[in-house]
Amino acid sequence: MRHAVFVFSEDQLGYKFSETHPFNQKRLVLTIDLLEKMNALSSDLFVPARIATDEELLLAHDERYIDIVKKASRGEITPEAGESYGIGTDDTPIFENMHEASARLVGGTLTAVDYVMEGKAQHALNLGGGLHHGFKGKASGFCIYNDSSVAINYLKKNYNARVLYIDTDAHHGDGVQWSFYDDPDVCTVSIHETGRYLFPGTGNINERGSGQGYGTSFNFPIDAFTEDESFLEIYRTSIREITEFFKPDVILTQNGADAHYLDPLTHLYGTMEIYKEIPKIAHELAHEYCGGRWIGVGGGGYDIWRVVPRAWSLIWMEMNNIPSPTGKLPESWLKKWQPESPVKLIETWEDPPNMYKPIPRKAEITDKNAQMLNKALYMMRNR
Repeated sequence: MRHAVFVFSEDQLGYKFSETHPFNQKRLVLTIDLLEKMNALSSDLFVPARIATDEELLLAHDERYIDIVKKASRGEITPEAGESYGIGTDDTPIFENMHEASARLVGGTLTAVDYVMEGKAQHALNLGGGLHHGFKGKASGFCIYNDSSVAINYLKKNYNARVLYIDTDAHHGDGVQWSFYDDPDVCTVSIHETGRYLFPGTGNINERGSGQGYGTSFNFPIDAFTEDESFLEIYRTSIREITEFFKPDVILTQNGADAHYLDPLTHLYGTMEIYKEIPKIAHELAHEYCGGRWIGVGGGGYDIWRVVPRAWSLIWMEMNNIPSPTGKLPESWLKKWQPESPVKLIETWEDPPNMYKPIPRKAEITDKNAQMLNKALYMMRNR
């Protein structure tokens, strides 16, 4: 059995709204090239992403919606006609072959699932996935099909698995949460910037699930300007306690890299330190509770030059028990990409010191986050 497989196909780069859209799959190319230049990734570890079938997409999406996406892909509907389905908007514009490109991202996550659940690899990574805002009948927030929602239902249907979904994207994992809000066999956890300031505006601590699923939805909305120490206190405490409480068969992590200070769409003050710890703890818990079964997907991350390649590389290195690198990035990678980058690349695995000015409200923010953590875990702790 392999430690891990890396799911990727060139076709995944076809998920492209426009040249100027913030969701840019160039980050996959940058990450893969960085890993290859670190000698951490080789061709024998790649697994091609297949296209999800309509039957598989129906695990999480309406037939009517899939049909609309197909028609939009062929140029058969106008943006105005697609707006009620969330496509043809500024966030999620229509593009040619949209259905095929979106289904390829879903198929990549299903490929990762099969490798792990069939025992071909302990871990699998599909950085093209993580489109957590997609709903049953509507696109949202750059996400057309929700690969994680499809994958979780696929895990339940084909492997009778109890699934823990952990989402550390700065935006609330709303599409996945609502898909399983009443499901006692799926536990969704989202650590995100509070919706007071950020899309999609949901993810409050009182969103706990409903019916038989009550108590299996966990949200940790952190304050804007939250820094590493507070973020990691919430992550370490919540993930370990929830995993022990829920006892999953498999862990699926969504690894958005937009909680970093340099991300242009969010207001958190994370550094590369959180991206070292996030996969490390998920890895430990997968071995403690799930026989090592861990599937990772991508997600947000809009500073594609300075942040995403470094952050996502650390997930793959953790999956393969490669110590977190320190010091300078490979000179060959820097020389290759600096001419194309619109910003000066960060040349080390660590962020530069004094990257931002001290936050005057740090103590207040930390205390507020700690109180939120205790409230969010109170019911579980007192069962």
